[in-house]
Amino acid sequence: MSRVVVSGYIPGAIGRITELHAAYYSKHAGFGLFFESKVASEMSEFLTRFKEKQDGFWVAAAEEQVIGSIAIDGIKARSEGAHLRWFIVDPAYQGQGIGDMLLGEAVDFCRSSGFKRVYLWTFTGLDAARHLYEKNGFVACRENKGEQWGMVVTEQMFELIL
Repeated sequence: MSRVVVSGYIPGAIGRITELHAAYYSKHAGFGLFFESKVASEMSEFLTRFKEKQDGFWVAAAEEQVIGSIAIDGIKARSEGAHLRWFIVDPAYQGQGIGDMLLGEAVDFCRSSGFKRVYLWTFTGLDAARHLYEKNGFVACRENKGEQWGMVVTEQMFELIL
């Protein structure tokens, strides 16, 4: 089966990446409409204002279907750091190195763009993702209760100083 990582928007990406997030986080965290709407609207806003030199967006595809994604929102990269977002791999394809490839693309982009810091928000319980972050040099730097996901969870911020 052919697998590739594609840089930039491809038709159907917003819908498919939103679907991957909604299905996974509904099953594993109980997230619902609020979360799915947030993913779709924020990703749409990001891609509408996307600037090639400051932002990055990659999708993993297998047999012409989107099976994963990652983005770097660089709008505040110089002042606060680059924001890593929408990192997901279809559960049917997890454990095959796709997450490593996507995360590698994002970090390489940040380095080549001269960004000094990359950060992401997640929450406790996502052990496989945490393992990938830590394996790639990210460190947990903040933890608090929060509701940005549509329900109260223990949020975590990870950062990578470049």
